[in-house]
This record gives sequence, C-alpha cells and structure tokens, in this order.
Amino acid sequence: MTAVSMAAVQVPDLRDFTLSELTEWIGGFGEPPYRARQIFRWLWKRQIHSISEMTDLPRAFREALVARARLSPLSVVGVQSSRDGTGKLLLRLSDGEEIEAVLIPEARRLTACISSQAGCAMGCRFCLTATMGLHRNLRPAEIAGQVLALASTLAPGEHITHIVLMGMGEPLANYAATEKALQILTAKTGLGFSPRRITVSTVGLVPGIRRLARSDLGVNLAVSLTATTDEVRNDLIPINDRYPLSELLRACREFPLPPRRRMTFEYVLMAGVNDHVEDAHRLVKLLKGIRCKVNLIPLNEAPEIPFHRSSRQRTEAFQKILERAGTIGTIRESRGQDISAACGMLATADRSLDTARSVPYTPECGVEQFGSSLGS
Repeated sequence: MTAVSMAAVQVPDLRDFTLSELTEWIGGFGEPPYRARQIFRWLWKRQIHSISEMTDLPRAFREALVARARLSPLSVVGVQSSRDGTGKLLLRLSDGEEIEAVLIPEARRLTACISSQAGCAMGCRFCLTATMGLHRNLRPAEIAGQVLALASTLAPGEHITHIVLMGMGEPLANYAATEKALQILTAKTGLGFSPRRITVSTVGLVPGIRRLARSDLGVNLAVSLTATTDEVRNDLIPINDRYPLSELLRACREFPLPPRRRMTFEYVLMAGVNDHVEDAHRLVKLLKGIRCKVNLIPLNEAPEIPFHRSSRQRTEAFQKILERAGTIGTIRESRGQDISAACGMLATADRSLDTARSVPYTPECGVEQFGSSLGS
C-alpha cells in the first residue's frame, strides 16, 4: 500500500460522514454539536473545496480539522452533450478510478443519474457496464458528490430536481455507502432533496431490497426485471440464479409503499428474447397485486452486447397488452444514445470521450456545454 493510499485510509473524508456521524466525530474535538451542522452546510450547501474556507469556524478548530480530516477531489475530466440535450460527465476519483454520471432534461424536470460503483459485478448481458467488471465500491462522498459535480455544469437558475441511482454499478451491492449517501442527499442541512424525488434501482438483490424496506429513507424503488421466466432471467441477469423471480417478487410485495406511490419495474426489450406476447401476459400475472408501473426500455445496442432491440411495432404491442390488463406501461425513449449515456451504456473507456462534442472540462466550458440546452 502506498503512502498516499495509507493516508486515505487513516484520514477520514468529511463528506463521507452523515450529519449524525459528523456530530459524534466532532465530539472528539471537544466542540459543541452545532459545529457539525456548520461543517455539513459548508460541505453540501456552500460546496467548498477546502477546510480553510469554513470561515465561521475558529481558526484553531480549522487547523485541527486540516490535520485530522480531508476533502478528496471528484474531478470532472470530460463533458459530453447529446443532440437531445442529455449531458454526460467523466469523473476521476482521488485514486485515479473513473466513473460516469448523466444529466437528463425532461420537460420541467432535470434528473441526475449517478453511479454507486466503479464498474459492476452483476454481469447482466444487455449492459455495457458489465463488460468492465467491478473495480471497486464508491464511498458515500463519491456517490453524493456526483450531484455536486453535475450541478457545477449548470447555468444560473437551473437546478437538479430528481436523482436516480441508475448509473454504473448495483446500489444495493454497496448498501452501506448507498444508504449513507441517501441520508446526505436528503438531509435538510445538506442538499435537502425530497425522498420522493430519489429512486434506487436494483437488478434484484433481495437482501438489499429488504434492508431498504426496513430503513426510514422513504426513497423510490425500481427493479430491473427484464424477463418473465427464471430460465430467461438466469441467462440475462445471473444474480437471478441466487434470487429467483418468486423470491424477488415476494420482497417487492412486502416493500412498504407510501400512499399514491408506485414501484417501478424496468423491462429492457430484446428482439426474440423477452418481447413475445406470452411474455407480456406473464408479466401481468407476475406483477398482480403490486402497486406499480412498468418502464418498457428498447435495448440500447452496442457491439459488445449480443442482442438487438425490439421493433417499435412489437414494443407497442407489448405495451397494449399491459394496458388492457390494467398495468401501467410506459415506453421510455432513449436519451443520450449518441454519447453512450443511455440506459445500460455507461462504461469508462477512451471511446467514451471520442466524439466531436466532447471537450475537456473547465467551469466555463461546462456551462456552455450543458447550461444552454438543459433549461430549454
């Protein structure tokens, strides 16, 4: 282990703390609890880059913090803008790992799609991120910090309205860090996002779904279902072999849903694989009794993915079967496909920045690339 990585292990990153953890940690300095709220506001509301900027803290306390804590960088190293207004950032972490995060403008909402891992270990055969394998889990600071990085590219007056953990990685396979990041994102002293505007997506890690159900986070749950039989799902989503459909759907039925909210099931449509009439009818039966909606997502094709997207005609026929049975089914249009920012296309590689619309990041260029289009 290098001296740099040893230091990173021994010295905590202040942005990894939830407010309650920070309050407890600050107690070790003999400081009153309100100091933690001051620091938390500096970190997440004022979004400072160094401890020395916390000017309402006593100088001696700031010096003690500098000696015993750090703020590790989350550097924006590349920006891409899609023809449809979607934006993608390539972010470099303090150890050199890279991840991607996406901004998706839709009508009156602006959604941040953030990652929970560098790479992914789930091995889903229709997802480019799976081709990377898992490099490592992200820390809470690195998960929540993506929202700050994305916000830094916006023009004045623009703001992120929704957050989805649907980027690189499986959030529930990195549960502890994901839960802390959600606590940070929803803390009123911090970024103050409503849990109703945050969605956690999973390929079906049943223990994680149950942990999330027991938490008091109140965020939305989306499940990538994508098949209606265990045979097909085992092939597409290998984790199904451990948590088959019956067990997964039992956990979904037990998941507490606040009034007027629905669970989301994501169904990636692949020609000749899972888009048959029989699949649509089976899907209706599988979801019976669950207050839910289904997002039908035509596969985003890539050379590394051995499947093809369903035709528009077949997709609409699938949707009509759901609707006739009283199941809400929405066809999700791909956004950011031309910059590999669409669903299942995030994978850090040199080619991720190989377009004419890609530019090195500077604050000015970031606003120009994103800001002029996202508010329109």
